[in-house]
Amino acid sequence: MTRHWLALANAAMALMLGLALLAPWLMAHGAAWAGQWIYLLYRPLCHQLPERSFFLWGQRAVYDLQELNAHLGYEAPARWIGDAQLGYKVAFCERDTAIYAGWLVGGLGFALVRDRLRPLPWQALAVLAAPMVVDGLGQLFGAWESTWWMRVITGVLFALGTVAFAYPFVEQGMRDAHVIARRSLEETDAGD
Repeated sequence: MTRHWLALANAAMALMLGLALLAPWLMAHGAAWAGQWIYLLYRPLCHQLPERSFFLWGQRAVYDLQELNAHLGYEAPARWIGDAQLGYKVAFCERDTAIYAGWLVGGLGFALVRDRLRPLPWQALAVLAAPMVVDGLGQLFGAWESTWWMRVITGVLFALGTVAFAYPFVEQGMRDAHVIARRSLEETDAGD
């Protein structure tokens, strides 16, 4: 694991993002029970509000709450998944989709520069995370309604910042652990 941690991390991000994108595909292609299981599985990870989620297999990728309410003829439930006309939402909201995609892209990019990249200073990480915090809190407290593109930009900035901050530390820790494990194995072999 110490040698392949990055491949495992990237595979985990690809799986998380892939399943979130698979849910609407399953709904649109007649496997609603399987799609609903994915939505249920992801529910503790994300609010899944339809007005803050991307839609696939429909007319457009995003809808605001007024459009969803007009389509349904009543207030759209918080967990509304979608339908054949508008499409089905991704199992993550727009910001979470951007974060997981950013983690995956950042992890794949890190694979190319892992020997040369120094950890991003925590102050720079704070600067990259601040837009997401401000946008999310402003929306939470009703100061404004964020847009899909603002959620995507702030999510990607946060994701790439966390990769640039954390992955070099993890890389060094895994290299150290690998050296320690190798020495321990050599000592065990020498003792036999």
